[in-house]
Amino acid sequence: MTGAQSNGPPLARYVIAATLARTSDGGAVVAIVLLVNTSGGPGWLAGLLAASITAPHLLGPFVARRLDTAEDGRTVIAWSAVIHALTLAGAVLLFPFTPALVPAVLLIASGLVGPMLTGGISSRLPRIAGPELAQQRRAQGWDVATYGIGGTVGPSVVAAISAWASPTVAALTLAAGALMAAAFIRLLPYQPREFAATDVPRPARTLALMLRSARLRRTLYLTVVVALSVAVLPITAVNSASMLNVDAASAALLTAAYGLGSLTGSFGVMVRPLRGSADRLMTRLAALIVVALAAVMLAPSFPIAAITYVVAGTLNSYFFAATLAARSEYSPRSARAQVFVWVGALKITAGSAGTALAGALVGIDPVLPLVAGAVVTAAAVLVSAAERRIDPGVGEAAQS
Repeated sequence: MTGAQSNGPPLARYVIAATLARTSDGGAVVAIVLLVNTSGGPGWLAGLLAASITAPHLLGPFVARRLDTAEDGRTVIAWSAVIHALTLAGAVLLFPFTPALVPAVLLIASGLVGPMLTGGISSRLPRIAGPELAQQRRAQGWDVATYGIGGTVGPSVVAAISAWASPTVAALTLAAGALMAAAFIRLLPYQPREFAATDVPRPARTLALMLRSARLRRTLYLTVVVALSVAVLPITAVNSASMLNVDAASAALLTAAYGLGSLTGSFGVMVRPLRGSADRLMTRLAALIVVALAAVMLAPSFPIAAITYVVAGTLNSYFFAATLAARSEYSPRSARAQVFVWVGALKITAGSAGTALAGALVGIDPVLPLVAGAVVTAAAVLVSAAERRIDPGVGEAAQS
């Protein structure tokens, strides 16, 4: 299948494929945890199986090179979606009847292909969006929206179906969504391979290239630091009830406010695409996120806290769109998919570290995770601004 251009606008097909894939990826952990809990399994087992599907994302860059060397990258991503669907379904169906090692191995396989459903799919977007910068930036807004929908709708769908039927049915629904995503991925426009396999760098060399490139280096560490920092917000929200004089259930609504802000930000980028240098935008938006974290800390009441969470979510979506633009515009074409997956994998790892950090600090003081997040992000902003004066990275865009 080399084109399928008649099956609707390519960007619409992309959005459908990405939304289905990321909804399945985003809801899988919740489904696994609910499955273990409802079956009476211990908490350590739920944590182990959840880690089995999330931890392998860090290895994503070592399988992403196949995207840059494949004759048809759609096939690689589509098969990744199929593998995710089959391994997730197999894990939940075998869980009641086999030792925990069996579903754990299947979930590890699912986690290994997970980065293909996030950064891997995003790497297809630059050549779908169109040649104009405004087209690229608007399409990146759509991409941010698919991540936001996947991260919010996925867990919500799992919770709703689990309450109506069971976590097993919820997980199988996610698997079916991944299979549908595979079909839509195959309907994306064919993108011929641009480079011979021998010209595509290995994963370690790609990472070294990113660290040498001033703009990609800033993209990497700003993405990682901001992901770590905003990951503390859900934990802080639930634990801020006493400070805001509300019950825990009401405090949890702050997480929903953050999700609302994320979707608002992604739609904002679609309506009014980002302008200017993606490199500068990342630094400026990261600085605004520091301000937003400080505002969350200082919010005197629940309504104002809710507003600050909406603002934080909105700014993070704009920041995410800027990082997508940076990956697209500054990556060497021979390693573009690997750059997307490297940044995405390290972002997921940083988010997990931020959640763990918040869990460790929140018992000491509910605002301490916010302080830590604001401090490390402010430090990264200062380093980025100082580094740009020394090494602006001019002329690095889209080199081969």
